[in-house]
Amino acid sequence: KQWYQRRVRGVGARGIEFSWKYLQLSFDANISLVHHVIIAMLIWMWTRNNLEKSVLPIIVSLLLLCSSKQTLLELVGTMFHVSSFVILGINFGMTLIFGLISTHLYIKLCLQDNAWSKYH
Repeated sequence: KQWYQRRVRGVGARGIEFSWKYLQLSFDANISLVHHVIIAMLIWMWTRNNLEKSVLPIIVSLLLLCSSKQTLLELVGTMFHVSSFVILGINFGMTLIFGLISTHLYIKLCLQDNAWSKYH
């Protein structure tokens, strides 16, 4: 055998078996990334000076829900004894709902500012 084949024999994809845990971890990391973008978008909207007073409670509520999402997921998991894939599905659903509402508010705020008219 070549010298490099002897050095890296135990390293690489051949030595690792397939596990659903790794697939679940990758989905969870992507959901977490989207979740952090949503929080950044909500914080940006919260710091705006020209925000309508009627939208402010929605943004603050979404921020509170987003910051307590992981606690709610762990609470659901321990109370109902559901599998980790069900928790992952609930996590995806919550992030999707938070993302759709936040994106709707963001677009509404941008159209209100006529920010789109500068570029289009």
